[in-house]
Amino acid sequence: MIAAPTVVTMTSYTVMQFVDALMVSRIEGDGPYVAAQGNGGIMAWLAISFALGVIGMVNTFVSQNLGAEKLDRCASYAWAGLWISGGWSLVLGLLIPLAPVIYGQMGHPEELLRLETQYAQIMLSGMLLTLAARSLANFFFGMHRPSVVMIAALSGNVVNVMANALLIYGPDGPPAFVPFHAEIGAFADSLGIPALGVAGAAVGTVIGSAVELVIPLALFLGPKLNRELGTRRAWRCGLKPIRDLLRLGWPGGLMFANEMICWSYLMSVLLVRGGEAVGDDPALHNTAGWIGLRYMHLSFMPAVGLSIAVSAIVGKCMGMRRPDLAAQRAWLGLGIAVVYMGVCAAAFVLFRDEMIRVFVDSDMPEEQATLLIGIGAKVMIAAAVFQVFDAVAIVISGALRGAGDTVWPGVVTVISSWICIVAGGHALLHFAPQLGSIGPWIAAAAYIVVLGVLLLARFLAGKWRSIDLVGDDDHHGPSVAQPTPAASGAAAEGDPEPVSVGG
Repeated sequence: MIAAPTVVTMTSYTVMQFVDALMVSRIEGDGPYVAAQGNGGIMAWLAISFALGVIGMVNTFVSQNLGAEKLDRCASYAWAGLWISGGWSLVLGLLIPLAPVIYGQMGHPEELLRLETQYAQIMLSGMLLTLAARSLANFFFGMHRPSVVMIAALSGNVVNVMANALLIYGPDGPPAFVPFHAEIGAFADSLGIPALGVAGAAVGTVIGSAVELVIPLALFLGPKLNRELGTRRAWRCGLKPIRDLLRLGWPGGLMFANEMICWSYLMSVLLVRGGEAVGDDPALHNTAGWIGLRYMHLSFMPAVGLSIAVSAIVGKCMGMRRPDLAAQRAWLGLGIAVVYMGVCAAAFVLFRDEMIRVFVDSDMPEEQATLLIGIGAKVMIAAAVFQVFDAVAIVISGALRGAGDTVWPGVVTVISSWICIVAGGHALLHFAPQLGSIGPWIAAAAYIVVLGVLLLARFLAGKWRSIDLVGDDDHHGPSVAQPTPAASGAAAEGDPEPVSVGG
């Protein structure tokens, strides 16, 4: 019940990114459109990655206080996340004029540089909407109300796709595979909207993010939750919940930011150098990598949804003082993720050529298309190798985060990613240049395998079982009475029902 809407939410993000890339790949002309969208988007996400890791702890604190029936604290953590989001967004404004300088240091071709910079600057301008929406999403995840987030995400994604169809192609209209493509072109013509290309995809994403924020914000400030949790007056949450999020959230923020840096370096630098090492067009290797990553998103984003659900359930069980029940739910979530991602791994191997061909425009020269499919197929095989280990890393990290164990996983992630992705990628380019861009992908696969094993070992060690985030202090005023042991035990027989917000 908790995981299904969360998985739908995460999958919808992936489908949106997949459709975005597919629509961008159909822009007329032979340009590095998919690579530009991927490179530009990763800069925007990198810029907010630390804040996303910090506000992800809203889920943990809300779910643990829900389990402890200290409901008066929940809204304060949501507002703390919103305040952190606002502060971080002010910093983002400084990055917008620096985007051309940053991409200019990567040695990309002129057209790719122009397009990726344009996309990144538009995305950075709208990242406050994304951060605020994720803060409220984590609140509703923690309250075991993921359907609110699911409805908001699906609505935002539908609006995003519609805006893309209008803004990317303008009066010419989207390709024939888009429903009502002729009507969309006529509508753009009547409004005088030109074809914005890659920039149109960025604007469409920002519009979709606005919709994704408005829906949970309206419910959060609405009369029902305000009456039950005091969501409106909690805007003066004080420094305590902000300090709590920063104190336990910085390792997650560091982990997320570091992974974004390392994966960005892989996609934007190592893959390009790999293409140069074998004498190919670097943009072709970059494009093949982004196509492969789109399919990886279809695999791991549902697992991320399971991880968020596991984090919320583990948090609630820990608030109930039931680490045994928390462990049971974590293993159940892990089993589902391993089966799903294992099936994806098999699909990556069996249908690798067909999957890459989906993104090959019919206007692409045959020689280039054949090379792109060949590179992309090897990327899919490399991805298949680490799918099960990725399931372990994703779900177990969510379980540890729900319990409040964040420092050790964060440090291990940083160290292993730099050793495997960055150092290992450069080592393979140097000692096995004939592998081209596949060398860095092998290094990335090794990182996922190592991380999955290390996080599983940490979970099995069991130190997370003794962490207490809720305590009995008077945190934000008087708390709701604690449940009696008998009541907690009765609620924990099998799958506990979410505690009613109204008590």
